[in-house]
Amino acid sequence: MAGAALAQAPIRIGEINSYKAQPAFLEPYRKGMELAVDEVNAAGGIAGRKIELIIRDDNASPGDAVRAADELLAREKVDVLMGSFLSHIGLALTDYARQKKVFFLAAEPLTDKIVWENGNRYTYRLRASTYMQVAMLVPEAAALKKKRWAIVYPNYEYGQSAAATFKRLLKQAQPDVEFVAEQAPPLGKVDAGSVVQALGDAKPDAIFNVLFAADLSRFVREGNTRGLFQGREVVSLLTGEPEYLDPLKNEAPNGWTVTGYPWYGINTPEHQAFLKAYQAKFKDHPRLGSVVGYAAVQSLAAGMRKAGGADTEKLIAAFKGLELMSPFGPIRYRPEDNQSTMGAFVGKTRNDGGKGVMVDFRYADGARFQPSADEVKKLRPAD
Repeated sequence: MAGAALAQAPIRIGEINSYKAQPAFLEPYRKGMELAVDEVNAAGGIAGRKIELIIRDDNASPGDAVRAADELLAREKVDVLMGSFLSHIGLALTDYARQKKVFFLAAEPLTDKIVWENGNRYTYRLRASTYMQVAMLVPEAAALKKKRWAIVYPNYEYGQSAAATFKRLLKQAQPDVEFVAEQAPPLGKVDAGSVVQALGDAKPDAIFNVLFAADLSRFVREGNTRGLFQGREVVSLLTGEPEYLDPLKNEAPNGWTVTGYPWYGINTPEHQAFLKAYQAKFKDHPRLGSVVGYAAVQSLAAGMRKAGGADTEKLIAAFKGLELMSPFGPIRYRPEDNQSTMGAFVGKTRNDGGKGVMVDFRYADGARFQPSADEVKKLRPAD
């Protein structure tokens, strides 16, 4: 009887994230996860076992994230770990997974170190990485043929790596480029007036922006007030995501080149099915966080079906080359670096009657913007 009871016990997924610190992204993310759990369980679960989320907040602190992981494993007896948003917290959990030999799906943090320098066999990552998204924007930036660039980014792992990657890739594409100013305010604490003043004083031809959330809103407001963007091209990471574009309202900029999620204009069958189900359940439109949360749970479910459960070693093997359908189309977890091929949309911003939208967008398949297997071998330690 004990064996039968165990067979029917739910598979427990321990989810750790910065819900209080980054609600714009993570409230929709949580809803996306809930929708996926409903769908997986309605379809019979994993070999008859339902899946269950046990959620903890990391308070935007790597130390708190590790303590939450300890508690989830020791007290809640979770089978796998997933989540994290901020890159430095994703790195802390990546190292934790290696030490504790537990499977960890990093859903959202963008730093490349998760799958390259600090990568390990226990950690996989869903979201298109910093390198991938910057590589999607660099051809657009090079096509502008602007010589003098200024860069602004939040001063932590994600922002630092985005800026470094942009400089390196743009220099390769356009050798005569000059970087005339660099501003790196602390995350969540941008002094927008001084940042805008410093960028303007450098007289750049174009700006590469990596700020997001409240930092982005303050930067856009101050930049609009002081005329920073007039006559200048702006290339901006993440700004087309509804989480960050919607709050700008009538201050939304025109003509910025961005990565994002134009949920209102994606007409593929897989996205329409997701959109319909999400709107029916939550009476609201999805944000990018919704897609990431949904696809993360569906990834774990696909891996568990292939593995026949949540055994760590079987799940590691199942994720090597795992393929599934996401709201953005088919994705695959590459055996070379445990990174999924989920892409992003690239387009332009437009202020449409006081609301920011993406126009002239296209889907950039992540597989086209990843290093080769040979390059990954140089970047990643052997498992």
